[in-house]
Amino acid sequence: MRLVRFEARGTESYGIYIGDLVHPIAGDPFGELVTTGEPVPTAGIRLLAPVAPSKVVAVGLNYRDHAAEFGLDIPDEPILFIKASNTVVGPGDSIVYPGQSERVDYEGELAVVMGAETRSVPVGEALSRVLGYTVSLDITARDLQVKDGQWTRAKNFDTFCPLGPWVATGISPDDLAMELRLNGELRQSSRTSQMIFDVPHLVSFISEVMTLYPGDVIMTGTPPGVGEVSPGDAIEVSIEGIGTLSCDVVSSD
Repeated sequence: MRLVRFEARGTESYGIYIGDLVHPIAGDPFGELVTTGEPVPTAGIRLLAPVAPSKVVAVGLNYRDHAAEFGLDIPDEPILFIKASNTVVGPGDSIVYPGQSERVDYEGELAVVMGAETRSVPVGEALSRVLGYTVSLDITARDLQVKDGQWTRAKNFDTFCPLGPWVATGISPDDLAMELRLNGELRQSSRTSQMIFDVPHLVSFISEVMTLYPGDVIMTGTPPGVGEVSPGDAIEVSIEGIGTLSCDVVSSD
């Protein structure tokens, strides 16, 4: 199932994306799904970020091939950081290159969307709290990350967390192909089986630190091939079984 958040005729709603139609649902997708009203042609809607998270919890250095690329040791525990809700934008939206930075990088990632309030969940029960999965971009002002010696400013400019195009349910996150193309050129290519800490481990670990709420997002790390973007660039991230997230980069001027 493909769950979307969309805007039609000035109203934001959740729905189920089937073929050329979106079937609106009552309320949000975190409880029983009940369709309501008439289906809306996809040509007449604007897709938004599929959820509006209270927080995005991101994981650094979580791909074995990415660690090998830089000759880095495998971490003993997940490395966590937060991307604030102001960073979230949807499919087709623009990433704004901030004037404070001279080096901005892309990082394509699988994102986990939580479906239930979750605190201290065991690994074996973690996936039961997950609604589904979407595609994400962790955009980073790399020069500011180095300059500041920590990640808050570098990771949290407005528009630095594109999500979409929808939440895919009923799929396994264990071994999905993922690719990122910059201006049509393949830059990242790996599989989620390369993760050091898999999705159940991440959900359990993070829920021991902080309560996760319905709609919260966990970004699971990026594979090798991270690189620089410039205003005018077009980015496409595709994940098997989910879809493709497309964004462009624009100047802040």
